[in-house]
Amino acid sequence: MSHPTIVLAQALIARESVTPEDAGCQRLMQEHLTPCGFNHETMVFEDTTNFWSRRGNSAPVFCFAGHTDVVPAGDLSLWQTPPFEPVIKNGMLYGRGAADMKGSLAAMLIATERFVKDHPDHKGSIAYLITSDEEGPFINGTTRVIDTLEARNEKIDMCIVGEPSSSERLADIVKNGRRGSISAKLTIHGKQGHVAYPEHVINPIHHAMPVLAELSQIHWDKGNEYFPETSFQLTNIEGGTGALNVVPQTVTAWFNLRYSTQLTDQAIVERVEGLLAEHNISYDIEWTYNGKPFITEPGSLVNAVQQAISKITGREAQLSTSGGTSDGRFIAPTGAQVIELGPINKTIHQVNECVSCDDLITLTDIYYQSLVNALT
Repeated sequence: MSHPTIVLAQALIARESVTPEDAGCQRLMQEHLTPCGFNHETMVFEDTTNFWSRRGNSAPVFCFAGHTDVVPAGDLSLWQTPPFEPVIKNGMLYGRGAADMKGSLAAMLIATERFVKDHPDHKGSIAYLITSDEEGPFINGTTRVIDTLEARNEKIDMCIVGEPSSSERLADIVKNGRRGSISAKLTIHGKQGHVAYPEHVINPIHHAMPVLAELSQIHWDKGNEYFPETSFQLTNIEGGTGALNVVPQTVTAWFNLRYSTQLTDQAIVERVEGLLAEHNISYDIEWTYNGKPFITEPGSLVNAVQQAISKITGREAQLSTSGGTSDGRFIAPTGAQVIELGPINKTIHQVNECVSCDDLITLTDIYYQSLVNALT
C-alpha cells in the first residue's frame, strides 16, 4: 500500500526501538517536520532521547505527543512474521509498535504535512513532544521535557496523545482524562522462630491479614461524572522461608490504588498510614507516585476532536477515563487540555501486534481535521 501514512509507519516499525532506544525514529520524524518549518530541540536525559519541535511562536500551542519506544517482542517463535519487519496481510499492518504507537506517529506527521501545505498561515503554533521512554521507567522522558518547558514558561494549550484509545472501532473512544495511580510496598515486621514455640515469635503474617482485609474493604469515594470510584488492589504478597516449621521475620505486600479527582495522593497516604498506626504493628512502607488524576472537560480541544471524528467517520465518540496511565499525566498539570486518540488497542503489547491500514489512513484524516478545527 502506497499511502504515505502506511509507508511512514512501516519505516518506523522497521527501526528496532525497544525502550529506551529510539533507533533513529525521531530523526526520521524530524526529517518530515523540517520542510514544514518546524524548529527542533533534541533533549537527551540519561538513557532517553526526546525531542520538542515547534512551528510558530504564538498561542494557542497545539501539540502532538507520543513515544517512539516499544516493548520487547518476546518469544520470536510466536510471531507469524518478524516483529521488526513490517508486513501487510489482509489489510492489516503487522509489527511491534504498529498500534502502540508508531501508526499514530505516522498519521500525525502526514496530517501535519497536509495541514501546513493547505493552511500555511494558520493561527497559533503546532508542536511535537516525543520521547523514547514511555514504555520504560518514564523518568527521563516526557516529564523531563515538560520540566524544561515549564522552566522557560513555554506552555502547551492543547495536546493530542496518540495512544491506542479505540476499543471496537476507530475513534469510538476518546480518553479525556486518566485516574491517578499510587502504589505501595508494605513490609510488616515480626520475630522469626519455631512454630512449636509461639510464645517466642511474632507472626507478621497474622498481623498482616486483618490490616490487608480492612484496606481492601475501604470505600474510598463514589467517583464522579467522569471517574468510577477509587479501586484498591493487592498485587503481590510475599512471606515465609519455605519451611513449614518456621515463622518468618517479615511479610511484604504490594498494592495499588487507581483514584479519581475526588481524592489526592496525600489523602490516601494519610488514611493508609493512619490505619496501620491503629493496628499498632511494626512496619515500613514505600510509596510510588505514578501520576495524579486529570480531566479535560468539553472545550476547545474536545470539541475540535469530536467534531473531526463526526465529520470523518459519521460517528459520535464516547469520552472515557478508563485504562491505565499515559504521558498525558505529565502534560495536563501544566494547564494544558489533553486527550488521547489512537488506533484500536486489542493487540498492543501482544505477539503479532497489528493495526488496520484503513484505520491509520482514517486516523490521519481525523488528526488533520482536528488541526483545521483548532487552528483555523
